[in-house]
Amino acid sequence: MKTETRGKIISISGATVRTDLAGLTLFERVSVGEHKLTGEVVRLEKHETVLQVYEDPSGLGLDEPVQGHGDSLTTSLGPGLLSLMFDGLQRPLDALVDKTGPFIHPVHLPSSLDLNKEWVFTPLVNSGDAVAAGVKIGYIDEGPFQHPIILPPDKNGRVQDIARGIITLEQPFCRLEDGSTIFGYQSWPMRVPRPYRKKISPRGPVITGQRIIDFLFPLARGGTAIIPGGFGTGKTILEQTIAKHADVDIVIYAGCGERGNEMSELIEEFLQLVDPRTNHPLMDRTVLVVNTSNMPVAAREASIYTAVTLGEYYRDLGFHVLLLADSISRWAEALREISSSLEEMPGEEGYPTYLASRLSSFVERAGVVETLSGDTGSLSMILSVSPPGGDFTEPVTQALLRTSGAFLMLDTTLANSRHFPAINWMQSYSLYQSILAPYFRTNISADWEILRSRCREIMHKEETLKEIMEIVGIEGLQEQDRLVMQVAEKIRSSFLAQNAYTEDAFCDPQKTLDIMRSLTEEYTQEQEKRTGRKPEDETVGT
Repeated sequence: MKTETRGKIISISGATVRTDLAGLTLFERVSVGEHKLTGEVVRLEKHETVLQVYEDPSGLGLDEPVQGHGDSLTTSLGPGLLSLMFDGLQRPLDALVDKTGPFIHPVHLPSSLDLNKEWVFTPLVNSGDAVAAGVKIGYIDEGPFQHPIILPPDKNGRVQDIARGIITLEQPFCRLEDGSTIFGYQSWPMRVPRPYRKKISPRGPVITGQRIIDFLFPLARGGTAIIPGGFGTGKTILEQTIAKHADVDIVIYAGCGERGNEMSELIEEFLQLVDPRTNHPLMDRTVLVVNTSNMPVAAREASIYTAVTLGEYYRDLGFHVLLLADSISRWAEALREISSSLEEMPGEEGYPTYLASRLSSFVERAGVVETLSGDTGSLSMILSVSPPGGDFTEPVTQALLRTSGAFLMLDTTLANSRHFPAINWMQSYSLYQSILAPYFRTNISADWEILRSRCREIMHKEETLKEIMEIVGIEGLQEQDRLVMQVAEKIRSSFLAQNAYTEDAFCDPQKTLDIMRSLTEEYTQEQEKRTGRKPEDETVGT
């Protein structure tokens, strides 16, 4: 690690600061000003260095000190993260409130984790055992989980001695014969993906409990879905509903530029909810990364990297993790603001020209992997997008369309008619459908795909008949066409729509299938009664 270096501020423009400090490296962590605000090196020039300050820069003055630390912005990883709420720089909000009150001021906390909390450690290795990077040396009971303690990716050797019993995170858990000391926590650069043995093709689904997603547009474990929609289409409620009910071990929820009242409602609700799978509080398997719209906009850019690093850590422990970001558009706006302050050449709609590559490098951190310890873990992503005016041709949506596997378009007309979730079943798609079909046939029912095709056929027919009905009216349609319209209406109201505030907020796959089977059987019987032939006699669309 480099030694710390010092310089002074020579120019200030909002959150962009220039310093005469030489010898810094790109993305190095720095402390800026008398209050030691957290910053990062974003550009190296011949005689000066450009910094981005991630806290409120109000009050900074020329000639105030700048200190380089020789390392990158890091995320602290270890037991005690679950049920906590962090800001974009991974400072625990509860501790910030205790230090500064309800209005956050510049303050530095010794650690994101409680290093003095006592845990009961059970070792899995003995003195003399050879251990490699990522190997589990023991575990700690944390809520409903056994939290493994793993060897950092840069460590390996032979165990000299191993702890047992009550211990704190700052005490040595293990010593290796080469003199290395292993603690209960580790730090990792947030912009650097964590290593693994290999990536595995996704096979199983993430069951969200939303019928329209699980049945028509499924999300694979380790996959990525985007939820674009204009203002008021229900992006936040949909993501929060999925966070409550998704079939995963750990949920990382990043409120990236969210309104403060929406995040406070989410926190209040999560604190009251009980996880039906474990009968523990839902927060016991949730980590919140909160960067509301009134917090420094520069820290918003770092918040999603904090969240994805937390997700990768739990993935490396062998858990299935779901990362939800609301909304990635506000992250892109922060990137645009930073780029503008650096006077970079703007791309489309003022976004930096590297927007697509930054998004791609972020999205590719999702996936199913074989961890360094040989376990299988996954990190899935659901990213909401807020295109201005609901224009899906804008750069953020288009960049994500090229990298995501599921597109769940929220429709303003459906939202205004109080249809939840307002996912447009004609414009949305999932590239994971064929990958997951064998899973649903084997684990749910052999006729899953048949019923799915029948549902889509009916909805496509209804869309075609709507245009005819606008001209001739419902009475001008043939008998079988009126029947299609009636069945499609039932599918919309009793299958594709759910109530996020009742027990219908979650629907398991078997119940989903039963509802659809009941609707299609009713359609078949009514078709036979009215026309004397079965719908199966017609060509089934896909």
